[in-house]
Amino acid sequence: MAAKKKAAQAKDPTEPIREAAAAFPDVAEGTSCTQGSFKVGKKAFLYIGPQGGRYKAMFKLDASQAQAQKLAAERPDDFQAGSWVTARFSADKPLPKRLWTKWLRESHAIASGAATPKKKAAKKKAKKKAKKRAARRR
Repeated sequence: MAAKKKAAQAKDPTEPIREAAAAFPDVAEGTSCTQGSFKVGKKAFLYIGPQGGRYKAMFKLDASQAQAQKLAAERPDDFQAGSWVTARFSADKPLPKRLWTKWLRESHAIASGAATPKKKAAKKKAKKKAKKRAARRR
C-alpha cells in the first residue's frame, strides 16, 4: 500500500496538462523563471510547474472568471483569481481534468485571438452602436 502511495506522489500531475497544451496548433513551449510556459505567438496561455511542495498552473480566463472567483473564495489556498487564475494542487489531489481542460481551451483561445462567444457578441454590439452614432452625426 505504501508503495502505491509513493508512486502516486512521484507522478507529476502536470504532465497531462502540459501534453494537452503542447497539442494545440502553433504552440511554443518554453520556461519562465522556474515554470513551464506555453505560448501562441507572443502570448502566453499557460504557466505550469512545481512550487512550494505542490504544483501550480496559471490560466488566462474570460468566460470562466466567475467560476474561478467562486473557487478562490471557497478555497483560497488552492485558487487565486486575478488577471491570471492560479490553481495549486498536488499529486494526491490533482486539478480535476474537467476543470483544467475547460480552462486550458479558454486560455488558449484568448491567447490565439479566437474570441469567446461572449466577446464576439460584445464586439458586434459595439460596432452596431458605433454605426448608429455615425449615422446620427451625418
